[in-house]
Amino acid sequence: MAKHEIVMPQMGESITNGTITKWHKAAGDTIKMDEILLEISTDKVESEIPCPFEGRIEEVLYAEGDTVDVGIKIAVVEDDLSVAFEGGSTPAKSTEVEVEVTSGDVAVAVAAPTTTQAAPAEATGGRRFYTPLVRALANENGVDLNELAALVGTGAGGRVNKDDFMNFLKSRGSAPVAKAAPAPSAPAPAAPVSTSVPAGGTIQTLATGERVEIIPMDNMRKAIAKNMVASKLTSPHVDSLDEIDMTKLVKFREGFKNEFKAQEGISLTYTHFILYALVQALREHPMVNASLDGSNIIVKKDINLGCAVAVPGNGLVVPVIKSADSLNITGIARKVNELAVKARNKKLTMDELTGGTFTFTNVGSFGTLMATPVILQPQLGIFASGVIKKRPVVTADDAIAIRSMMYSTHTYDHRLIDGELGGRFLASVKHNLENMDPSSLF
Repeated sequence: MAKHEIVMPQMGESITNGTITKWHKAAGDTIKMDEILLEISTDKVESEIPCPFEGRIEEVLYAEGDTVDVGIKIAVVEDDLSVAFEGGSTPAKSTEVEVEVTSGDVAVAVAAPTTTQAAPAEATGGRRFYTPLVRALANENGVDLNELAALVGTGAGGRVNKDDFMNFLKSRGSAPVAKAAPAPSAPAPAAPVSTSVPAGGTIQTLATGERVEIIPMDNMRKAIAKNMVASKLTSPHVDSLDEIDMTKLVKFREGFKNEFKAQEGISLTYTHFILYALVQALREHPMVNASLDGSNIIVKKDINLGCAVAVPGNGLVVPVIKSADSLNITGIARKVNELAVKARNKKLTMDELTGGTFTFTNVGSFGTLMATPVILQPQLGIFASGVIKKRPVVTADDAIAIRSMMYSTHTYDHRLIDGELGGRFLASVKHNLENMDPSSLF
């Protein structure tokens, strides 16, 4: 018999921690090798983590919702193979006892399963047990624990888990809820408004009479917030902006997009031309494709372009086109489409989310004129393109013409990239887009 420690895995480069979103097993449960033990979320990806050992879960050290640093022990598995697997000993018998749970002025009888195995009690001292995560969610959403008394839990031992609680929130406003009587010596807190409960949040009335909606951040949003603050604290951000005449590319795309769609089965977008132009500019200015390690400059010999993609649920991921400098524009278009589909279906692998050397974001797809984005660490720059709009422009021969114009921003880390290099890189991208012969690229 041996005990094996399960630690928080390294989910990719620059990832220092992960958030436990769901335990598939509880203390006392048996598990087979490669069976899913838990789910972990970072700002980049959500992953199911298999167990590398077979045995019994002896200890679970962190609750769902906890964020744990990489390498920290989160569970212990004991490889006692006498536990009940296929052909093993008979599972422990289960009986039901009734536990009285107080709910305001009403006593509610709740059936609580018990087993002969040692397991956390669902009721202690006449009160129902709730995990720290459920207690925290109840506190954040203004829910009195007495309201959960009659709720049937689907967790281990009949416990109320996160999913049970969130489902309760969604239906909470459609039925009357028993509320605990306030203590005589203290004023009753403002009661939550229960006429309408948005998905994922609650509407409450504050002591001031102001009605607000409180929505807990999901794990992805928490991680994004943390990394964006860290990036601003790490890199002194500088932005260089210019406008680019996209008229030639707009005319070419309008005449060629149907043919391209018939050939490749995907749409030809301006993103593909911009990514191709970025590759050429990064070849010309390799220092922009570098990173910093203390006082050392790490110049990357491969150009791995990250491309920001919005995903359902108010999140953002940045899949990476590896060795983008080895692809023609058709190859870039195919890869962008493949990664975007995977991103929106949450099927990206860690390899597809790591290793980027420079990032592109298309804020123009939302109709935004321009933006000053945040650098994705440990990279030194990010390029943003705005919406393409027709505007009157003074041409080189002092005539006024209607042109399809696009604002673009190069945001860079001023620790290494000065205004001269940042400006020259942006000028290179502009030149590539305005002067490329698109018909020769296909």
